Amino acid sequence: MFKDYEVWIIDGQSKKEVQDFLTTLKAPFFWISEKDLGIYDAMNKGVKKSKGNWLYFLGSGDKLNNKLVLQEVFSKQYNSNVSLLSGKIIYQGETQPFIYSSKKRIKTPSWNRFFWIRNGLHHQGTFYKKQIFNNKKYSLEYPTFSDYCFNLNLYKNKINCFLLNDLIATCNSDGISKTGNWKNYKEEIKFKTELSSIMFKPVFYVLVAAKFFLRKLK
Repeated sequence: MFKDYEVWIIDGQSKKEVQDFLTTLKAPFFWISEKDLGIYDAMNKGVKKSKGNWLYFLGSGDKLNNKLVLQEVFSKQYNSNVSLLSGKIIYQGETQPFIYSSKKRIKTPSWNRFFWIRNGLHHQGTFYKKQIFNNKKYSLEYPTFSDYCFNLNLYKNKINCFLLNDLIATCNSDGISKTGNWKNYKEEIKFKTELSSIMFKPVFYVLVAAKFFLRKLK
């Protein structure tokens, strides 16, 4: 079984019972408990604490698909220029995650121009080489879609991604990015404009508005 890993739990200073549990953990589990500025601040802290060559992020409502996922992924050989490995995830929860299908819950990764329309990777299904974070980190300017912004920036800079056929994780579909709040969609318009050109802002606005209203009509 795959054992070459460490797990960092970044706790936002939860109640005493949670912290008491954390004190019982032993290596390879490590933790910190302190106030943070949101999900992506916590993820940045995890990056800073980590020592491995590959990084992977799970939220509190997510879990690996099975106990052999890491072994299955890292038993394969990849080209040395590959900096991203991304596989499938499956959603579970009350919120339907896709505007074009009320039944489709499996998310298959993609790494193509369609990335400018929707996020082709989810961090729960993606392994990142740590060196990617040497000069980048998750922006706290986008509290809901910073991972999308981060991934789109990697795509724009032609970072090599290998798409896996493996089912990596089961994810909670009730997260903040699935609320359909217009404030969240405004984030998407802003970072896409910043990563391209102000000339494309009207296009992004129309695309995002269409997604917003289609979700409301479900």
